[in-house]
Amino acid sequence: MRSISVVIPNYNGKHLFEKYFEHNLKILNTLGTDVQIIVIDDASTDDSVTYLQKQYGDQITLIQKKVNSGFSNTCNLGIEEAKNELIFLLNTDVTLELGYFEKLYKYFEREDTFGVMGRIIGMDDDLIREAARSPKIMGRKIKSGDFFHLGDRESFTPTFYLSGAIALMDTRKLKAINGFNEMFNPYYGEDQELSIRAWRLGWKCYYEHNAVCRHEVSASTKMHNHKRAIKKIHFRNRYYVHFLHLYGTDLLLWHIQVLLCDVLLGIFTMQFYKVEAYVDFLRNRKGLRQKKNSFNRQMKRYHSEIGIIDVIQKIHIMLKYKQVIKL
Repeated sequence: MRSISVVIPNYNGKHLFEKYFEHNLKILNTLGTDVQIIVIDDASTDDSVTYLQKQYGDQITLIQKKVNSGFSNTCNLGIEEAKNELIFLLNTDVTLELGYFEKLYKYFEREDTFGVMGRIIGMDDDLIREAARSPKIMGRKIKSGDFFHLGDRESFTPTFYLSGAIALMDTRKLKAINGFNEMFNPYYGEDQELSIRAWRLGWKCYYEHNAVCRHEVSASTKMHNHKRAIKKIHFRNRYYVHFLHLYGTDLLLWHIQVLLCDVLLGIFTMQFYKVEAYVDFLRNRKGLRQKKNSFNRQMKRYHSEIGIIDVIQKIHIMLKYKQVIKL
């Protein structure tokens, strides 16, 4: 059984640790392997740090940030500290069900596995919050399809992206890919973009329907910003993903589609957060180009020429002739 480093980002989550951490710690202690628990505090203003030091000081590695920066940077600090074979990203608002990890280990018997995630349901209900996703293209916009899983339990279910709330990933590959893109701070879309990079390097992301966890929906993000600001960040980061992974004519057509369907329509419908998101995207193109060029160089080192369209086609081929059950 492979060793695991658990990376837990925290911002003002003392109340969530009080509710859920003890349960997850018991699950982790049953694994019979080396478990390293890393909590990274993103400059919390509550008593998170004091609470963790007092209750779990000898069981966790606690990293304290002086400045609040967001999910990607916080997780990357934990990824750098991780020493074990696998890294498990765990949100503070999640509880794991017994046997979660045992159902995921088989995926890492394959050399090209980047990571795997389980099914996420509500904390107080069994409604699906996250499952496998297949990609689709509308015009030149890349989107995620409906939740699904495969009816054949022996099949490995591919997913377009791994949820950052409960993803188990190969440490070597995650470090090689340089973790999350910190331009996506404070949150939203960074897990999708990370997974796209993994697919484009020839690795695979999977979903295991029988590994289950529960999630207190929006418990961690609702404290940060009001709805308008959240929508702006959501759209800005979607624009980032497209700029980073589209090229040539596809990128040009995407720009035209966004200007017509998001920016102009946003003005007419008074959804000005879309306009603000696009302006933010334009301001940050220099940094995005640097990230894009850096990843292009990494693609060459890995002798990969896989584009985002190839990834979409590959996932669709993997699902062909399978019993796809939409959720």
